[in-house]
Amino acid sequence: MSQSPQTANILIVDDVPTNLSILAQTLREQGFTVWVATSGDAALQQLSHALPDLILLDIQMPGKDGLETCATLKTNQRTQDIPVIFMSALNEQVHKVKGLSLGAVDYITKPFHEAEVLARVKVHLSLRELTLNLQREIEERKRVEAELAKANTALHRLAHIDGLTQVANRYRFDQELGQAWRRLHREDQPLSLILCDVDYFKLFNDHYGHQAGDDCLQQVAKAIQNAVHRPDDLVARYGGEEFAVILPSTSAQGAAQIATAICAEVLKLQIPHKFSSVSQYVTLSLGMATISPHSEQTADMLIELADKALYRAKATGRNTYCHHDLTQLIRPQP
Repeated sequence: MSQSPQTANILIVDDVPTNLSILAQTLREQGFTVWVATSGDAALQQLSHALPDLILLDIQMPGKDGLETCATLKTNQRTQDIPVIFMSALNEQVHKVKGLSLGAVDYITKPFHEAEVLARVKVHLSLRELTLNLQREIEERKRVEAELAKANTALHRLAHIDGLTQVANRYRFDQELGQAWRRLHREDQPLSLILCDVDYFKLFNDHYGHQAGDDCLQQVAKAIQNAVHRPDDLVARYGGEEFAVILPSTSAQGAAQIATAICAEVLKLQIPHKFSSVSQYVTLSLGMATISPHSEQTADMLIELADKALYRAKATGRNTYCHHDLTQLIRPQP
């Protein structure tokens, strides 16, 4: 971090000891900390250990002259932002242009005028401080914006994801179903919905405990998700031990295939359920409905049809699935 302009560190690079002495004394009397170097190479060596806030750099020096030294400074990431003021007895325009084109911020002509040197030094130190403050503000703003984006992502997740099962929650289900309904109405494509209910879950929860019940729901949710592969399909926790699967552009036959896959994935879990009257393991009952959305219909009608199909699946023995417009019940193979 840079110091205030009046207490800044200034490096003077000049091969003439008298110039160094006079200029250093002038700046020290103003409260500046002054470093000195008598060549470009010596200056670069100093800069490898510590960085000043400003450099006064003579152009005409033996060995690496001021122009070469400046070019080296500006190609080094550590030193490229340090303001450089050239000093020279050469008052020709070509030298000023060359120096400024290399990245110098100003040009002082020898012999020095003390008031001019101090004025230019203070101006460029103040500009550097303003620049650094602006950079810090920009970096802080970026940090805050990144944290805000992270927080917004977390809030979005909390608002749309079921905390227990990590699938979509009821709020997101309602949003996605409405959006899918409107889109497929325009495209004249079918929309299928599957409602899934864990068979005899209350008995499972009562006898195995709530922690086991939570673990069961988590595993079932993951199994349902494993059976659904398309990006537009959505698995959601509908409520309690019920899950819903939205299947855009999916026919009744396609929904039946997904239902079969869901049942197979849940059976793979082989979660013991000795209080179930239909299986020794946890199973599901599923109700399906398919509609090609039209303006005289609503998404609630699709939910109602799927719910009726689920009720029929449960009423006729559970561990099965049926479609609202099919009379046949399909029971998964163990």
